[in-house]
Amino acid sequence: MEPLASRIRPKSLKEFVGQEHLVGKGKPLAIAIKEKHLFSFILWGPPGSGKTTLGRIYAKALDAELYELSAVSAGKDDIRKIVDERGGQATLRPKALFLDEIHRFNKAQQDYLLPFVERGELTLIGATTENPSFEVIAPLLSRCRVFVLYELSNDEMKKIVDRAGIKMDSAARDWLVQMANGDARQAITMIENTAKLYGKITLETLKDTLQSKTLRYDKKGEEHYNTISAFIKSMRASQPDAALYYMARMIEAGEDPKFIARRMVVFASEDIGMAQPTALVVANEVFRAVETIGLPECGINLAHGVVYLATAKKNRNAYNAYMNAMKDVKEFGNLAVPLKIRNAPTKLMKDLGYGEGYDLPAPQDGASRQAGKYTNDDLLPDKLKGKKYLK
Repeated sequence: MEPLASRIRPKSLKEFVGQEHLVGKGKPLAIAIKEKHLFSFILWGPPGSGKTTLGRIYAKALDAELYELSAVSAGKDDIRKIVDERGGQATLRPKALFLDEIHRFNKAQQDYLLPFVERGELTLIGATTENPSFEVIAPLLSRCRVFVLYELSNDEMKKIVDRAGIKMDSAARDWLVQMANGDARQAITMIENTAKLYGKITLETLKDTLQSKTLRYDKKGEEHYNTISAFIKSMRASQPDAALYYMARMIEAGEDPKFIARRMVVFASEDIGMAQPTALVVANEVFRAVETIGLPECGINLAHGVVYLATAKKNRNAYNAYMNAMKDVKEFGNLAVPLKIRNAPTKLMKDLGYGEGYDLPAPQDGASRQAGKYTNDDLLPDKLKGKKYLK
């Protein structure tokens, strides 16, 4: 029998749940599907957020021949077969390649794919859980739009769980939604596995299914995300022993060491920040070492960095300030920049007051003109005067 996740997969945007910033009315993917715009793009988001489903909906809407490959197992020959395939009327339809886990394609494979995308022989729909700017070569990335997908909310998850059409009470549904942590595929798999094992969905049968060794997720599934979460939280709690254990577990499971190193670079600014600014320098050098040396030896570099980050002082002020500033940017949009700090490259702009009052302090006692502040005035837009992001 066809898996439950496949049976209930949305066939159109009307059935799709979540990612309103992309598929809501007037949003980019909704417009592209409605107007049948043919272009290559990459979907970047967490597991179970709808990347594969959106790729299929897009290809179907454009009446494209859809080919699906996973970068884990595919290679140049698979791409060549798709491009060379011929067959009557089929050649009149555009060819769309959905390439899952595109970040796992190496540089040579991406270089091979590039000219087919450039010439329009293939419309590329990439999917990745990793930042494409790290893993996709610049020429290929420049020919694709990148759409960011977000973790599904609890309300969105409940809609998807209800869509499965299997009876359960509110306690079971709420627990399932919390356990899945925004991953629709994981929730649906849990429902299907529990129904097969126990015949009914209750809070107890769901918990029993989760604990069953035969249903443990591999390193690409839940266990992968549980372990990286434990790794980050152990460093955050300044517990180097726990952090080293989870790091070693990921290495042993075959995790990409660059994935671990990238999380460490983020952690250095997010959790350590101004308490020990050199942490970012160390984390970046660890990442470089991992790139240069590779496994197994780069595990030593990772361990060095993990101990340093875990034992460093912690300060999230810079991160929190950025998040608070971003919140105001989203809420208030592009507020007018005060005239005194606007650029004034033309006479007209100067006449309009652009840059007026902006000056560095006059030199005192032989000090350089750059010494000290040039103003104590609040330089935020009028609506935000007096706002303090950095506590």
